[in-house]
Amino acid sequence: MKPRNDETYTKIALTSLSAMVAETSTFPIDLTKTRLQLHGESLSSARSTTAFRVAAEIVRRDGPLGLYKGLSPAILRHLFYTPIRIVGYEHLRNAVDGHDSVSLSGKALVGGISGVIAQVVASPADLVKVRMQADGRMVSQGLQSRYSGTFDALNKIIRTEGFRGLWKGVFPNVQRAFLVNMGELACYDHAKHFVIRNQICGDNIYSHTLASIMSGLSATALSCPADVVKTRMMNQAVSKEGKSMYNNSYDCLVKTVRVEGLRALWKGFFPTWARLGPWQFVFWVSYEKFRELAGLSSF
Repeated sequence: MKPRNDETYTKIALTSLSAMVAETSTFPIDLTKTRLQLHGESLSSARSTTAFRVAAEIVRRDGPLGLYKGLSPAILRHLFYTPIRIVGYEHLRNAVDGHDSVSLSGKALVGGISGVIAQVVASPADLVKVRMQADGRMVSQGLQSRYSGTFDALNKIIRTEGFRGLWKGVFPNVQRAFLVNMGELACYDHAKHFVIRNQICGDNIYSHTLASIMSGLSATALSCPADVVKTRMMNQAVSKEGKSMYNNSYDCLVKTVRVEGLRALWKGFFPTWARLGPWQFVFWVSYEKFRELAGLSSF
């Protein structure tokens, strides 16, 4: 039996490793989703498009490696975000009333709280990731790239927008994190144990796959509107006159619906789910296997 602290450190290391594998595998889908959500902000890109067209345009202009623009800050973000939310959820869940006795609503609340804490810590890396992903879109429109790399982006954001600028969009970010983790963690946890308890299949790759698909759909449906607002809030930079396109997340929500309609809040739904599904499959299957190899119990 491992000491409690050693077990926690092991879980942190395993969640980080699993997240890096999952992020690298599915990052092109995330980039496509971000570009698709930003589509429509300017009049020049007002015509409708699809995820496939966006991805094809990225490859045509930047080559296959263009699909990985912004990967480094994405991995940096997950070194903080994923361990805090996953390990934090497990600790909170077990502290509440033990694993088996926690209701689905209780798990949803615990998942949301752990996601909020993790997102506040990881928000600067998330901001840099979104800005760098959007940079490629600016280059494709004939505009100059804003940042040359992760540290250049951090430096320029602090210099032009102040240290607090690293947390721009933190409120829509936190709202999204609450909804995503409420749907993802609670649904995966509940679905996996429902499948095992009803002997549909054992605690193996099949139950992990079924649970990850269900949690991916749940998280996407709940979080997509907040994700669109978060992406647009974080992408906007202050103009020379000190003005921004959106005053706050509510202003962004209203302007998006007024200009593009209600359906715009679910813009990027398919690529979001198409990424969350494979991401969760790779993450949860890897994490559960790593836990088994490390001598830890199932999540």
